[in-house]
Amino acid sequence: MVEKTPEHCSLLRQHGGGPAPVSYLELFFDLVYVFAITQISHALLVNLTWRGLAEASVLFLAVWWAWMYTTWAANWANPDRAAVRIMLLLGMLASLLMAVGLPHAFSRGAEDNGTLFVGSYLALQMGRTLFMAVIMRQGDPRGMMNMVRISCWFAASSLLWMAGLGAAGEARLAWWLGALALEYLGPLAGFMTPFLGRSLATDWAISGSHMAERCALFIIIALGEGIVVTGVNFGAAAPTPERIAAFVCAFAGSVLMWWIYFDLGAERGARHIENHANPGRVAREAYTYLHMPIVGGIVVSAVADALVLEGSEGGAAPGLILTLCGGLLAFLGSVGLFKRFSNALGNFPLSHTVGCVLLVALGGWAWLRPMPVTMIATASVLVLLTVAVWEWGSYNGGWRERLERLKPA
Repeated sequence: MVEKTPEHCSLLRQHGGGPAPVSYLELFFDLVYVFAITQISHALLVNLTWRGLAEASVLFLAVWWAWMYTTWAANWANPDRAAVRIMLLLGMLASLLMAVGLPHAFSRGAEDNGTLFVGSYLALQMGRTLFMAVIMRQGDPRGMMNMVRISCWFAASSLLWMAGLGAAGEARLAWWLGALALEYLGPLAGFMTPFLGRSLATDWAISGSHMAERCALFIIIALGEGIVVTGVNFGAAAPTPERIAAFVCAFAGSVLMWWIYFDLGAERGARHIENHANPGRVAREAYTYLHMPIVGGIVVSAVADALVLEGSEGGAAPGLILTLCGGLLAFLGSVGLFKRFSNALGNFPLSHTVGCVLLVALGGWAWLRPMPVTMIATASVLVLLTVAVWEWGSYNGGWRERLERLKPA
């Protein structure tokens, strides 16, 4: 009989900051967030106004925060242990209920699902955090104190979430924005709590490779929404030449966004966090915060794809211009900032700067002068192609070295 060591008895991974594989359970957990992203994009599509954008932003920020905190927890908790599996599966159930409540979280009357949305969100955040505090009590005392502080911050924000449930319209939006502002401030403030002190970035002993892989997988989830939207909308009507052109543009846009993030950014970012002396700080800044607008830009771009396919034979409406150029601008700018972390010189990529300028120019031109939908869609794809080709050619030696590699031996 093999004697069990403390490592065998612990519910923590014991990775010591080294590699930690992404488990099948974590991938199963992510399926709920495929549904959640679909719910958010659909909510924005059917209410494409400034108010609808604000509401969709609140819902997205809550979904991102719920997923991200669970990702941090799974970085420490061992998914091979039964108690951790139960925690993640219960979190999956809470996430599913939260996603169900998303479309009507701001509705009134019988359709009001605000209570389901908020109740599920708070149950997930508080339940998971308290569970982590308990299992870290022996193996990671500093981690336990961090979780206690986080619980206090969630308890404070829950008062604002609850206040929003008692309000409607703009008042509910304001209360929930306040709750999210408090929660997003927490990591930056080190979860400063009276009598309990504050957390330091050095307290977060994480597996950098696990964090990088999990965030890259969420990028795939968000890009998948664009693929689904493209396929569903293209199959809903006869394939006219304009619709075929719109379909090709939407698909090409998704491919190029994948290329721009994964060709260099994902791998370099993973190496950076794995080898950094303070991976907790990199995980907080480059992944927890900075990946949020990357994913948000992809979601808004998926809404633009739906609008492109729906109105492929007409002119570009203001909603299409804003979602298409604005979504790609958020994506490209945020990816550029992310790549800046792993750049030895700390530079924002010039290719991304040019791409952002071109998107602003394209949006301004389409706003001032009528432009067919297929034209603005094609132009946006050409902007992404310019960025991808520019970066591919200029990185690590320039075009000459790239072309030399393509020559047969």
